[in-house]
Amino acid sequence: MKTMTCRQLGGPCDLELNAETADQIIKDQDQHLKQAVKDEDATHDAARLEMKNRWKHPRQSMEWYSNTKKAFASLPER
Repeated sequence: MKTMTCRQLGGPCDLELNAETADQIIKDQDQHLKQAVKDEDATHDAARLEMKNRWKHPRQSMEWYSNTKKAFASLPER
């Protein structure tokens, strides 16, 4: 199990997300952003929009994805 914060994943807060894989932590971040926006937390609007639009630009999204996977891999197990 590894931990990354919303902020480490491009969001505005320090909520800790825990997962076994980088893919799962990315999914958890997406769900966190969706819920924050649904709860009318305006501080998460920009990050949610960025996450939502990221996949419209394949090269940039793959760079972000690759960097996130590397960052996750470098974290210690908890």
